[in-house]
Amino acid sequence: MDKVQQFIKFLNEMGYEEIKIEGAFMKEKENDISALEKLKEEVLKCKKCRLAETRHNVVFGEGNPKTNLMFIGEAPGEQEDLQGRPFVGRAGQLLTRFLNLFGIERERVYITNIVKCRPPKNRNPKPDEIKTCYPYLNKQIEIIKPKVILCLGAFAARTVLNLPEKTPISKIRGQEFKVKDYIVIPTFHPAYLLRNRRGETDFQRDLEVALRIAGMI
Repeated sequence: MDKVQQFIKFLNEMGYEEIKIEGAFMKEKENDISALEKLKEEVLKCKKCRLAETRHNVVFGEGNPKTNLMFIGEAPGEQEDLQGRPFVGRAGQLLTRFLNLFGIERERVYITNIVKCRPPKNRNPKPDEIKTCYPYLNKQIEIIKPKVILCLGAFAARTVLNLPEKTPISKIRGQEFKVKDYIVIPTFHPAYLLRNRRGETDFQRDLEVALRIAGMI
């Protein structure tokens, strides 16, 4: 990075004003990564709701902070809670396999959940838990600035799109919603696909659309 910056400085001195714009862009991205790390430090210490009492680890999220594609799920499960990483259980392994079908490694995208701590016995997150944790997710979105968000399951979709509590995923799945500067596409949660393989075709189609909008395929 030092050599790159020195080269940019040299070109600036030679009169290439456009390079200054690129340099500013690089600096902005460095600041974004720093902001995400600071947010992570804050979230790791969070004890704002009851889920902090039973968690093993906070599951902040992981992946490429410069990505155009962000995945948002519901909540960490058992393996995620134990490892402190999102989507590493069976559902996560299935998600990775679907990404690999398109030649995409999961490190190229960013994956997180609407709540960062595991609800006991994998129950659904309660409305007050979602409300308490959502500012963290919103800040992640602001920092990463994805072109497209793929919401995995009804809880994620309803939260991000601010939809009525009982809106079924089947009603909104595959639709493209414009929110601020990004597109939100609701789809099935991979855990659902483990029980209902008939949904795999629709999921793969939604993933392909998201990847195309993100410019990744």
